[in-house]
Parts: sequence; C-alpha cells; structure tokens
Amino acid sequence: MFAVSQFKGKRVAMFGLARSGISCARALSLGGAEVFAWDDSDPAVEKARAEGLQVTNLHTVDFKTLSALVLSPGVPLTHPEPHWTVVKARAAGIEVIGDTEVFARAMQGTGSRMVAITGTNGKSTTTALTGHVLKEAGLDVDVGGNIGQAVFNLRAPARERVYVLELSSFQIDLMPGLSPDVGILTNLTPDHLDRHGTMEHYADVKARMFAKQRDGQTALVGVDDAWCEKIADRIHGGPDVRRVSVTRALENGISAHDGILRDMRDGGVSATIDLRDMPALRGRHNWQNACMAYGAARAMGVDAKVIADAMRSFPGLAHRMQEIGRAGAVAFVNDSKATNADAAEKALASYNNIFWIAGGIAKSGGIEPLAPYFPRIRKAYLIGVAAAEFAATLEGKVAYEICETLPRAVQAAHRDASASAEVDPVVLLSPACASFDQYKNFEVRGDAFAELVSRLPGIRMTQERTS
Repeated sequence: MFAVSQFKGKRVAMFGLARSGISCARALSLGGAEVFAWDDSDPAVEKARAEGLQVTNLHTVDFKTLSALVLSPGVPLTHPEPHWTVVKARAAGIEVIGDTEVFARAMQGTGSRMVAITGTNGKSTTTALTGHVLKEAGLDVDVGGNIGQAVFNLRAPARERVYVLELSSFQIDLMPGLSPDVGILTNLTPDHLDRHGTMEHYADVKARMFAKQRDGQTALVGVDDAWCEKIADRIHGGPDVRRVSVTRALENGISAHDGILRDMRDGGVSATIDLRDMPALRGRHNWQNACMAYGAARAMGVDAKVIADAMRSFPGLAHRMQEIGRAGAVAFVNDSKATNADAAEKALASYNNIFWIAGGIAKSGGIEPLAPYFPRIRKAYLIGVAAAEFAATLEGKVAYEICETLPRAVQAAHRDASASAEVDPVVLLSPACASFDQYKNFEVRGDAFAELVSRLPGIRMTQERTS
C-alpha cells in the first residue's frame, strides 16, 4: 500500500468496496484526499468498516463538492444504464474514473513504465508471460490489474520499475488518460455486450488502449480478426505499430502461423523463435500470446535470445493447458479451466494421441462441436453427471470408459497411456464442463487432478500444486 498525492486536499467519492476499491481508497486517504467511500452491498460496507476504512453513504453527499468519482469496474458506466452514482457525477460535472486511472496518474513523473494488455481472449496468459519474460531478463517488474494483485496492492512506482497490467474493457472505460509505454490488444470477439450495448462500442473501448499513445511508445495489435485489423489500420502517427498474426505471414509485424515466431520489418527478418517445443505455449492461441510478449519485451530493450530462453521456462497459468508432470513418455496436462466445449477445443487442437478426461456439468451443446478433434483422441474417460451424455456423443467414434470420478479417470488414463505405443501420449484433463457436481470450482478440480497425478508411480512433477 502506498500514498497517492495527486488528489491531496480534494474530496473524492469512491463507489465499490471490493478488493480494488478498498486498496485505492486507502491510497487516496494516505495521500491527503478526503475520501467518501460507499457500496450498495451492506456486507461490503461492513467489511470496509472492519478493515478500518471510513465509509459515507453517497446518497447524502453533494457531488458538486467533489473532484472525482472513483468507480469500481464492476459497476455499469453506460449499459444497460449508468449507475446512480454516475448519473450524480455527470450532473455535477465531475470526472468518473477507476482505480487503474488513479494508479496511472500516480506513475507520472516517477520514471516507471507500463505494459498494458487487453483483448477478449488470451490477455491473462499474455500478461503472465510478459511479466515472466521481463523478470527473467532482469527488469524490476510487478504484474497485476485484472489478474492477480489489484494495482494498489503492487509496489509504489519507482524509476525503471515496469508494471505489466491486464486491463478489462471495464477498466479501460474508466481510464481517460491511458497512455501505456506498450499497449497490447490480443483479439476481439463478442463479449460483455450487456455492459457495452453493441460490438461497435465494445471495440471502441478496447481501441482506447492506443488513442493517447505517443512517439516512442509501442502498439501491438492482433490482426487475425476484422475488428482488431480495423483498429490497427486506424492508428496513425504516435506509437510504433506492430501487427501480430498467427494465421498468416507478415512482411511488417510479428507472426507465427507455423509455430515459428518471426519478427519482420520491411520484409527482413530481425529474429526468429521456435515455439513448437515449448510445453506451456502449445497451440495457435498461445503462439499469439508469445508474439505479444515478445513484442513487449523487445520494446523494453530485451534481446531476442533472452526472450526465447525465458519463454522456455514459462510454467504457464494454473489450470490452462498446464503440463504438471510426466511419467516416462506420458505428459499430464491440467486444463481444468476448460469449462465448455469452446475452451476445450484449444487443448484438443494442440495435442495428438490424447487420453482425454472430460465431464462434469455440461453446457448447452455438450461436446458435439468438438467432433473435428475426435480423431486425435485415443480414448476418453468420462466423469460427472455428463458422462452418459458424452458417451452417447462419442459412441462409434471414440473409445470411452465411464469412470464417474476423477480418481478413477486418472488411474485408467495413466494405465492406458503408459501401455500405449503412441508417440508423445498426453493425459489431458480438459473437462468441457462446469465442476459443480463434484468440485467447488475449476481450481479445486485442477488441484485435485494435480494431487492425484503426483501419487502415480514414476511421476516427475513440474508443479506439485497448481493454485
């Protein structure tokens, strides 16, 4: 926790007293601001009081006496309708910002730098990978934002410190001054439209990542979807624009359509990195993450060989296609976060000779959309309430065994994978289901998988626990 002096002597309203709100309110108070903190949730108010924060019912405050409203990113700014505090703030003519904007202002003049990462998919892995690469290169790095630590639980800004921040569209919407040293937009698909109204507005919010970037800063934009390609085309002047693709080669940009990262400028190759043998970066979606992290590290002055070495040591994010151990030739991969078919598709597309553990509470459509990947599956081990439904889908197409529970599935998959003559067999937990029939959440399910794998004979664990 550190003090923010930019609002010293000012009266600031704070609405939303979850993790980020409480830490931001404290930082503002320590910096000399008079903070009026509130939440519509009685338990949140009581929790803030218990932690020593002064709370004030904002219904009783004259917003014309305030300098700003700091709004939680979880609170509607525009859609489906502005929150009542936003209505009061706009009527009073005061700015509405978020904790990440307050943090960005606290960084000004300190000599610290920001790598900001957003996108519909891949931003968490890109954030973690970028942080890992920069740390391995010897830079002074903190990672947080929408992943891990709230920004005001990071260390105070200092010269040469680099903040790698995952930013949601909600956070960007509350950051009018956003101007990162490196801005990253991974991709865009329809998401959060209940909060943004239209896809056009959602894309416009994401595009603000680059709106105030200046000369000497870098914009990394995935161009494998039409929305992001249009955004890249609209960036003129200001930052160095680096386009990223994993579906085609680029004469100017960073691409990895075949698993080999190529950094191209004016048709010439400045660096190549083979991503195909990196366990934590399997699959085209991870190649995009790697391209983004590479571009950010190069913008920070890191040598390409250092980046490649760091990527090889990246352990991956917990429960996301994370190789947790090996027994002989058999790899064990925890992809417990794959709670629907769309998420499981990425893992099934990334491996061959799969011994697949799937099941739980199925989402609409089950696993029928995964049929194109069935030829990669040597056998499926079905658990949970979806086992019978999945068995019916696989009947006559993929060998399967109804195991009902995860312990039985791990034992059976290990037995069969170890006895197989397949090249590089993989026991893959990618359930394509919610976990709630047997486990509290996907993290607990993934941890249970890791614990079960750790007890197998001849196992060499890369991580004992995944959370």
